[in-house]
Amino acid sequence: MSTYKDAGVDIDAGDRAVELMKASIAKASRPEVIGGIGGFAGLFDASKLKDMKQPLLATSTDGVGTKTEIARALGRYDTIGEDLVAMVVDDLVVCGAEPLFMTDYIAVGKVIPEHIADIVAGIARGCAKANTALIGGETAEHPGLLDDDEFDLAGAATGVVDADRQLGSHRVKAGDLIIAMPASGFHANGYSLVRHIIKSAGIDLHANVNEFGKSAGEILLTPTEIYALDCLALIKAMPEHLHAFSHITGGGVAENTARVIPDHLTATYDRSTWSLPVEMEFMARMGGVPQADMERTWNCGIGMSAIVDPSVADLAVRSLAARGMKAWVAGVVSERMGSNSRSSLESAYKAR
Repeated sequence: MSTYKDAGVDIDAGDRAVELMKASIAKASRPEVIGGIGGFAGLFDASKLKDMKQPLLATSTDGVGTKTEIARALGRYDTIGEDLVAMVVDDLVVCGAEPLFMTDYIAVGKVIPEHIADIVAGIARGCAKANTALIGGETAEHPGLLDDDEFDLAGAATGVVDADRQLGSHRVKAGDLIIAMPASGFHANGYSLVRHIIKSAGIDLHANVNEFGKSAGEILLTPTEIYALDCLALIKAMPEHLHAFSHITGGGVAENTARVIPDHLTATYDRSTWSLPVEMEFMARMGGVPQADMERTWNCGIGMSAIVDPSVADLAVRSLAARGMKAWVAGVVSERMGSNSRSSLESAYKAR
């Protein structure tokens, strides 16, 4: 006789995981959520959209890449969920959309209820930080395809923006200034390079690193900053003068900024306005990573950029400071000359 459990799938463990995650999910809700978890679909009351002239639904999906391997190696699962939320909702807010609700998908080799509960607690915590409802999810056990302690995460979210409030390249103009918001670390990009350096340089994730004052593992598991509410606050404060956002993810500062710059313009960042984060200096040194490669792989200290009319640049910085975000003017948009790229970095990183 063969049972599902004999094949590697433990339904009872899955049920236990659901029970453990209920309290976390309850904290990641909004008044528009209809019903609770356990149904076949999550329900969200969209009647507020009637207040908009032309509501545009925005959707985004992403994962956290091989940062999951760092969590697995350290046996720590309580932060990686925040990374997932950040990677998804901060893509939505770039177009001016308010993230409304999110769903997640967790694939594991074996359901260990406590691990699943920790992951979902992180997702719920991230959703609460973004005022986004977590209205559904799926945990799938993949015995034989993943080792017992291996896992992967993915998520999708939906937001809404009124058509006349949509942000993007169509609003960007010459003379605009770039407001940079600091990254909290590597975020969830470039971890294949990080893991390659760890392996080739023999870095012990558990050992204290003098440059950090912490272990390498602690630094690498720092959750991705969630900018959604900070960005929405800027939109509310200066709706006519905030032109675009750029979420700095895979591809780095220059390539992601270029995505919101019109073909006839170019955005230039001045590296001397900020310092390269110490953890990236360390990893680049340990791995002998060329600066050009580093800048196309990691965020180099900027997690989100806002492109604003110069008349409100100071207001933008002060508004973010009031929310605890130490932003700064990092660059400018100008007319594009000849073969110049749509975004570039100039000068050197300032000394610490």
